[in-house]
Amino acid sequence: MSNAPERDNDHGTPLPALDFRSPGRFAIHNPPAEGGAPASRLEPAPFALGQHEAVERTDSPAQLRSHALALIQQARRSLCLYTPDLEPWLYDQRAIAEACSRLLRAHPRNCLRILLRDSALAVRQGHALLRLARQLPSNCQIRRLGPDQPADDPAYLLVDDCGLLLRSAPLLPAAQVHYQARGRVRQLQRQFDLAWESAGGDPNLRSFLL
Repeated sequence: MSNAPERDNDHGTPLPALDFRSPGRFAIHNPPAEGGAPASRLEPAPFALGQHEAVERTDSPAQLRSHALALIQQARRSLCLYTPDLEPWLYDQRAIAEACSRLLRAHPRNCLRILLRDSALAVRQGHALLRLARQLPSNCQIRRLGPDQPADDPAYLLVDDCGLLLRSAPLLPAAQVHYQARGRVRQLQRQFDLAWESAGGDPNLRSFLL
């Protein structure tokens, strides 16, 4: 076998050795995961639904997400969400969508009902709960509030017959969280049911959910 240097040019002369130097390492930045989940894992607040009697008050978005996740994870029958725009910063979270999905798949009668005032933002940006409504349309239903509903209504989440996340000023990231408030939940549940009966379909959602 010949040890002669390779000749790759037209003149048959040896080519000089290549001097290769690595430019270094590069970081790869992947886009955030679908569903709006923050970089750190969302953990539920450490309170028991139906047992913790103290009212938890917070104006921290991170703590609000933890309370919402704790309430939803412990739900056994129903969730009712009364919201101006599906509040993406609060509810467009992968862990929350997964908890809702587990509840709805656990029993055919379990349900998530959503009453919202404006779906434009959620439809334009995408939202985990909209995707869930498309996957489970019989258990996860969305209606648009009628024009007779007051624009300054609070936003709230009702969980079974005792859990409540109440945001009296929806434009601010503040809330009262009740893990045991059966009387208040009954009152808001009646209001929700009346608003649900008068609510209608949303043209923005119709094509999205098909």
